[in-house]
Amino acid sequence: MPLSEYVPDQVWLQEYPIHYAGCDFDARMSVIRISDTELLIHSPCEIDSATRDAISVLGDVAYIVAPGSYHHFYIPSAQAAFPDADTYICPGIERKRPDLDFDWFLGDRPPDAWAGILDQVLVRGNKFIWEVAFFHRPSKTLLLVDLIENFTDQTPNVNWLLRLWWKAVFHMWDHPKPAPEYQMGWKDKAAASKSLSKILEWDFDRIILSHGDLIETNAKERALEAWNKPLSAA
Repeated sequence: MPLSEYVPDQVWLQEYPIHYAGCDFDARMSVIRISDTELLIHSPCEIDSATRDAISVLGDVAYIVAPGSYHHFYIPSAQAAFPDADTYICPGIERKRPDLDFDWFLGDRPPDAWAGILDQVLVRGNKFIWEVAFFHRPSKTLLLVDLIENFTDQTPNVNWLLRLWWKAVFHMWDHPKPAPEYQMGWKDKAAASKSLSKILEWDFDRIILSHGDLIETNAKERALEAWNKPLSAA
């Protein structure tokens, strides 16, 4: 799918297909303007020549971000397309991908490079999955990868197997929740609650998700409901 403008001259999105554990669904890359000339790529897809050219028209890619434990697969493709960019990764990816070159770890504080544009929180407390949540201040937009998934009857490109698991096993169909790895892996609910509470302090109006439909109404209420279990059990 082509790159599309989501927030005028600030945020662009591109959806791309994923096949994982027999399930077919889409993921979503975000491109964020950091300055008049610099861009940040969040959770990149495979960067072919058409995608590279579409992004390059917008500005210079200065930063490539792998924000979660399962969002690193196309980092080398982005690095090849934009060799001058610095790469930031979520902690833990370095153990899964010792072959991956990177410059910095992501944490709870934004680097000077995008401070004032993006805030961030490293979500702790899970034994299976890590993620860094981002808040785009200018547009009041929360960016997540797996901390909420939102599959519904309107979600395109979802196969029968994912639909079966999400409906019958995880009860996530049309009911936004964290990815199954989160639900099965909360080991330190106090740490998780602290991280999630920090996110809920942000003044966000909408949520860009990697998987499923965007959340554009009652965003904070829906996030609170999605995270009810780790928040209430702490």
